[in-house]
Amino acid sequence: MWGVSYWVFPVVSGLCWLGMLLGLLIHWAVDGKPHYPWMESGQNIAYISDVGATNLKPLFIAGSAVTTVFLDLSFLSERWLRHRGRLAKNLTRTEKVLSTLSIAFAIIGTCGLVLLSIFDTAHYPRVHDVMLLLFIAGYIISAIFICWEYQRLGIHFRQHRILRASFWIKLSFIILEACLAIAFAVTNFRHARNAAAVLEWTIAFIFTFYVFSFFIDLLPAVHTKHSNRKFGSSSGETEMQMEQNDDMAQANQGQARAHDAGYGRNTAETDRTLASNNYRTVNGVKYDMQQLPASSNF
Repeated sequence: MWGVSYWVFPVVSGLCWLGMLLGLLIHWAVDGKPHYPWMESGQNIAYISDVGATNLKPLFIAGSAVTTVFLDLSFLSERWLRHRGRLAKNLTRTEKVLSTLSIAFAIIGTCGLVLLSIFDTAHYPRVHDVMLLLFIAGYIISAIFICWEYQRLGIHFRQHRILRASFWIKLSFIILEACLAIAFAVTNFRHARNAAAVLEWTIAFIFTFYVFSFFIDLLPAVHTKHSNRKFGSSSGETEMQMEQNDDMAQANQGQARAHDAGYGRNTAETDRTLASNNYRTVNGVKYDMQQLPASSNF
């Protein structure tokens, strides 16, 4: 059983973010896809912030705040759990620095998201754009540092598949979101507002999967609650270690059976050789060595 543990933080964060996005998008669609006064002429698709500047602004602010607070709690929990040995521990100073930097830039991204929801695009367009840049850049840079940290952890803990899986998920997020962010900036600069709006919604929905990826990172802490099951303890094993050890045990058993089979064949061949050496031919007569007559020299 998983039980209620630290993995709840990214789940709450991801669900809150996804619910807020769906609420804004569905409201805009059901409302007849209106063209708000602060939207440019020719723009038919509203930005997230366009819908968030309407009477749904409280939802936008609350959703952004709850999402980022619980996501930051996920970052802090992960750092604490690694320090306590309930997750794969940071073994070098570099790994600890990378973890700290990822938290710092996540907090910067948090400030950007909360402030852009407060300073809406209808009344504070320039401040809103700066905060949007801060939000996107903060979390992408944070993801780079945490991905770097996981890469180094994977060197020391190759047996833990979750680290490898999380690394590739976050690396995919970095590459995809960076490409989309560049495309978003270019379309915005060229005043292709509809394309930019689609890209903004896409970036936001993909961010949901990044948030949920921390569920994978924090889940092993469920199995390391007791001190004898922490990472690095001699008597404890995590579920990943047990799985790995089971595979190794099966391989060793197979090798042992093969060795025993080979040993059995070698023993049989040796017995046959020894048996053949028990006989000796003297003057054309085959004698058992145990019954061979004594030499005439004695």
